[in-house]
Amino acid sequence: MASDDTSGKGIHIGSVQGAFAIGDHNTVTHHGANVQGAGATVDPAHEELLRAVRALREDLGRAVETPEVRALTAELAGTEEEITGTGAAAPGRLARLREVLTDASAVVGLLSSGAAVVQSVAALLGG
Repeated sequence: MASDDTSGKGIHIGSVQGAFAIGDHNTVTHHGANVQGAGATVDPAHEELLRAVRALREDLGRAVETPEVRALTAELAGTEEEITGTGAAAPGRLARLREVLTDASAVVGLLSSGAAVVQSVAALLGG
């Protein structure tokens, strides 16, 4: 994009990444989103949990809906949203997820994706 300012000097802005401001008295706050706003950077342990959560959510779509499955589906959705938004699931979220996994163990135990989520949560909570 090119234009002339009032003094006749050309202004050119090419590709920009991150946060920037133009003009007097502007401020910028950058909250660390990675390139092109793709979300927070996720550490490998939470990335593994995220993959397992997504697989279990997909598998639960084919399960008989019970109150336990509904609660688990909701907690998995919240966990996915938290990891993609912040890069990690907070310990409280992981504890709630472990609890609903236990409550829905009859279904979770039948799914390999369920076992992967249980293992990832246990690793992140330390056992």
